[in-house]
Amino acid sequence: MPLTKNDIRRFLSEYKIVALLMVIALIWAFFAFMTYDADLGGSQFLTARNFSNLLRQMAITGMLAAAMVFVIVAGEIDLSVGSLLGLLGGIAAVLDVTYHWPLAGTVFVVILVGIALGMLTGWLTAYQGIPSFIVTLGGMLVFRGAVLGATGGTTIAPTSNELKVIGQGYLPEIMGNGIALALFAVLVVMALRTRAGRKKHDLPVSSFAVEIGRLVLAGAAILFFVVTLNSYQGVPVPVLILLVVLGLFSIIANKTVFGRRIYAVGSNMEATRLSGVNTSLVKMMVFGLMGLMCAFAGLTTTARLAAGTPSAGFGAELDAIASCFIGGTSMRGGVGTVVGGMVGALIMASLDNGMSMLGVETFWQQIVKGVILVLAVWMDIVSSGTNRG
Repeated sequence: MPLTKNDIRRFLSEYKIVALLMVIALIWAFFAFMTYDADLGGSQFLTARNFSNLLRQMAITGMLAAAMVFVIVAGEIDLSVGSLLGLLGGIAAVLDVTYHWPLAGTVFVVILVGIALGMLTGWLTAYQGIPSFIVTLGGMLVFRGAVLGATGGTTIAPTSNELKVIGQGYLPEIMGNGIALALFAVLVVMALRTRAGRKKHDLPVSSFAVEIGRLVLAGAAILFFVVTLNSYQGVPVPVLILLVVLGLFSIIANKTVFGRRIYAVGSNMEATRLSGVNTSLVKMMVFGLMGLMCAFAGLTTTARLAAGTPSAGFGAELDAIASCFIGGTSMRGGVGTVVGGMVGALIMASLDNGMSMLGVETFWQQIVKGVILVLAVWMDIVSSGTNRG
């Protein structure tokens, strides 16, 4: 029987992450084939070194996407994250290179400024009634101008070795193995607790065999991830930071009252407000989290480049937003997952990495990513059944 629109809609709605993982597999297979070189011993795309570089590229977009999911789920948008990333990275470089601040002081100030500017954006949006599109569009210009002023329009380098570790460091093999075991243990505990909770409330649960199958697949993925990275130099520090962010934001989304309120605000803000929730505070806190992630991303960018540059973060907001939409976050608000945003970030990073290896010109890279963004939104419309065609 031929596939119908309802079949496609049901698949995209119920198995969106599976569909995205299939897309990643196809992208990797394509670039593996295109970069195959018998003289060099195989595909250059699938080497441990390139896999490590790919994940480090993804880490910065992933940090931004994790918080951007909450912003979009809450029914808002943030166009200023790339410029704020650049400003905070520039501040880190100035404090480190020009004033020789200790690493702890630099990190503390950058995080504090990031949260404060994020909360200011949220306050203007939630309490003053200015649309987030306008506030963050203005913020994009303000922050980009501020970074030019902070750096004098020049590159600030070289950063200290302590700061470089954040963007260029690797974990020892034994520590990487320990993190893998801890991550798998957390997945097992969460799966058992979720299963017990659903049984307690008489909700349907998957068979025990299916649960074990999921955990085995997750364990195999973690094992492949760590063994591959250890065969090069180890797990990169930015990837470790991203894993911590993924875990914390997933817990916020699924296990906290604040997380449930974010989804409620995006689904029906008026009903949520009438139920007694301070919807304005929720939105302001969401933008505060976005500022926090811009701080982490700015520090990582400056550390990775070993310099603060006025152009840092240019276009990062588009990659973050595209990652969220690709990962299944609905542009209408109320729907989206942090895991989906991370998978979307991996797709974006894979495209950037693969096309760069093939020597694809920059304008073609932008065209491809633009087309994929439109397709992602179209998939959201199809899966929700809101298209009028």
